[in-house]
Amino acid sequence: MGESIDFKTVRFLAADGYQLSGSYFPAADPPEGMPVLICPATGVRQSFYYAFSRWLSKEGYSVLVFDYRGVGSSLAESHVKKSKVRKQDWGELDMPAALEWLLKKTGASQAVLIGHSAGAQLVGLMPNHESISHLIAVSASSGYVGNIKYPTRLAAMFFTYFYIPLAVRVLGYAPAKWIGWGEDLPPMVALQWARWCRTPGYLESDFGVEVEHDFYKELTCPVTLFSADDDPLATKNNVNDWLRLMPLASKEIVHLRPHALGCDPIGHVNMFRSSRGKVWPLLLSAIKRRKEK
Repeated sequence: MGESIDFKTVRFLAADGYQLSGSYFPAADPPEGMPVLICPATGVRQSFYYAFSRWLSKEGYSVLVFDYRGVGSSLAESHVKKSKVRKQDWGELDMPAALEWLLKKTGASQAVLIGHSAGAQLVGLMPNHESISHLIAVSASSGYVGNIKYPTRLAAMFFTYFYIPLAVRVLGYAPAKWIGWGEDLPPMVALQWARWCRTPGYLESDFGVEVEHDFYKELTCPVTLFSADDDPLATKNNVNDWLRLMPLASKEIVHLRPHALGCDPIGHVNMFRSSRGKVWPLLLSAIKRRKEK
């Protein structure tokens, strides 16, 4: 990985004044199409997407990837335990701010949004969703643990029913890094996420409660969902459970079989690793196909 990463570190404000940090990869000349916003999965830093972002920028697409508040370089506090962030804030405030910054930077009226897991799940909370031309959802679905494959279901149940509530109560945050479940999470992010995972319907269970308003039934941008058959979380039942929230959107599901593609296991998080680069042209073809339409 001696190749340089050509990006600019950027800062922008959400509607509530919270400062977020991102990385902007300008398109190679000449630009090929609409700019692309990459919204990360839960507890995944923006740097995880740098290799893919660089590749996409060389294909002619301007790319912005960023850290949600409470994560990575967008953590304003000295420790995650001091953060008051909720997971819904990522969809209601952070993703809209990132999209607005990208559109202003590029002068475009719409952008493609590539959402990884939570980065797609939360699109229906964005008040500026009409500025999304196409949602490419990677490993996205409802996160309900009752639909997760065994034996991962057992680990997910332990994590959401016991580990997170106990850790937040004792430590004041959810230490996820040392058990391989991403970055450490602020307490309210972790508790809200765990509650959604334990409840049928996932995020929908909070509609009208903590999530006072959502836009899922208003979403009209086409959705292309990439799901790997070795992903224990984004199962068929969880995928369908999430897609039903968007009745007006046209939907296409692309099932990936890593063995048939000649690549290592993809699972839930590996699609953006450079070692799985054989998958990237499929993501690019989805962007181009929607553009041609």
